Amino acid sequence: MSKIKKVLIAVSFLVLVFSLTNIARIFLWGYADQVKIDKLAKTWEEESKKRGGEALPSPLITKANEPVMLSEFRELYERNPDIVGWLKIDGTRIEYPVMQNPQDKQYYLDHDFDKKKSHLGLPFLDEHSRINGSDILLIHGHHMKNGWMFKDLMKYKQESFYKEHATFQFSTLYEKEEYEVVAVFLSQVYRKSDNVFKYYQIDQVSTPAEIDSYVQNIKKLALYETGITPRYGDKLIVLSTCEYSTENGRLAVVARKLK
Repeated sequence: MSKIKKVLIAVSFLVLVFSLTNIARIFLWGYADQVKIDKLAKTWEEESKKRGGEALPSPLITKANEPVMLSEFRELYERNPDIVGWLKIDGTRIEYPVMQNPQDKQYYLDHDFDKKKSHLGLPFLDEHSRINGSDILLIHGHHMKNGWMFKDLMKYKQESFYKEHATFQFSTLYEKEEYEVVAVFLSQVYRKSDNVFKYYQIDQVSTPAEIDSYVQNIKKLALYETGITPRYGDKLIVLSTCEYSTENGRLAVVARKLK
């Protein structure tokens, strides 16, 4: 065997070892974060069963006429008052707290529930959304290749999956809510100068005409028809994550709150 071949084999071996080491490191990082999230889910579910989901006054909330907090959030809220809700989609691994940091809009891109650095981060509410007061709640989440966070939203590309999972649960601190899927579509993060529909610019949607235009645009982009058309006054959730078939691609699942 020539010296050049030996060098190439050695280099290839080192590259393989380096790649496998990185894959193992990413898996371990993700696994450690997911263990923490599983514990949060267990706490949320146990508290819900313990109190039967009843709303209880919170000693941490003292404003007059403030609604009382659901029992399942009490312990989690005391640990981190940035929690604003809980998202659960049956048939997926999506069962996570939803966060919102008032000082840093993208804080939970790379922080866990205990505010430690994290590769997974947590789903978080857009800076232009407010749980009590916004007609559109935009929730961002990572698309992790190891399957965690919002990767399972990709299942909604298939109409067959949608038909079996047409609704999902989102609970705020004060109310258990159920949503029905309105549209699933592909988009991207555009340049500011691009004169196209940008589903993530929810701060520009408030009037009846703007809501109507928003709904018409998401229906035009929809991968399939759901037969549901929201109207002004309906509360919407937009679940948004990266989609890698195009540069800066995004997949969005839009759903309407059931009355």
